[in-house]
Amino acid sequence: MANTVQARKRARQATEQRAHNMSQRSTLRTAIKKVRKAIEAGDKSAAQAVFKESQAVIDSIADKKIVHKNLAARQKSRLSAAIKAL
Repeated sequence: MANTVQARKRARQATEQRAHNMSQRSTLRTAIKKVRKAIEAGDKSAAQAVFKESQAVIDSIADKKIVHKNLAARQKSRLSAAIKAL
């Protein structure tokens, strides 16, 4: 347990930041799932539209360093390849 006022504040801030990051990561996963669902439906134009919206979410979360930029790039690449394969 934190003993100093400063350490207590940092622990409190870390808890709040962790909750925020988990929420953002959940948003990322949801965006990816939406694209995968559209791909499974087999509608290429709908999948492309959803992918375009999801790209902004993925890039935004990577820019905030909640996930690594290479993870974001890999996810976008795989989703794009899956759409092209339709």
